[in-house]
Amino acid sequence: MEFLKSSKYDNQFVKENMMGPNALKMIEELTVNLNLQPGMKVLDLGCGKGLTSIFLAKEFGVQVYATDLWIGATENFQRFKDFGLEEMIIPIHADANDLPFANEYFDAVISVDSYYYFGREDGFMDKKLAPFVKSNGIIAMSFPGFKEEIHNNLPKEILLSWRAEDMETFHSCEWWQQLLSKSKKITVEAIDEMMCFEECWKDWLNCENEYAVNDRRAMEAGAGKYMNIISVIARKRR
Repeated sequence: MEFLKSSKYDNQFVKENMMGPNALKMIEELTVNLNLQPGMKVLDLGCGKGLTSIFLAKEFGVQVYATDLWIGATENFQRFKDFGLEEMIIPIHADANDLPFANEYFDAVISVDSYYYFGREDGFMDKKLAPFVKSNGIIAMSFPGFKEEIHNNLPKEILLSWRAEDMETFHSCEWWQQLLSKSKKITVEAIDEMMCFEECWKDWLNCENEYAVNDRRAMEAGAGKYMNIISVIARKRR
């Protein structure tokens, strides 16, 4: 696909604030069919340095609750002010396991390159996230994964950059389907491999971020053939 929206953002700014494969391109593809409307309350869960929050506010006019554990709210607030978006994006420092929101508060939850860190346990969705979403609200996520479950025999290319424990968060579409289909509070509408894989990783590997530099060895050796980026679209049950 063409990334017409994400290409409008300053390339240097994006490079400086990426924390993994290009989150702007991930969220552009993820939101193509979500029908987000101005004024909606949207939780951006695991927003990192706020690239996805800026995108949601600018491109859709939604009210964004930019929530992250690793990046402080004050740091993100300054970035949002630099874009003139301080009235549209609320920066929050919080743990995904203990979110400080009212039940049924959000019209949608978006989570890019983060859910696979904290959402892999049985019951997480129903206990820790779905309660905050309105009836029939959208939960949309994207994150890196594996094409197949290969944890018992990790290819040598993978191990050039990552340890086995680093890859415990990576799973296949089928694995996520099996986990999320257990939920009593959401209906999974689609779990797919995303088209943006090559573009997102290329942008990340072109950064001088120390983690991107480390990732180059594996990806240049062909580790990408075992990997993908996964999208999950779900809806809160009525």
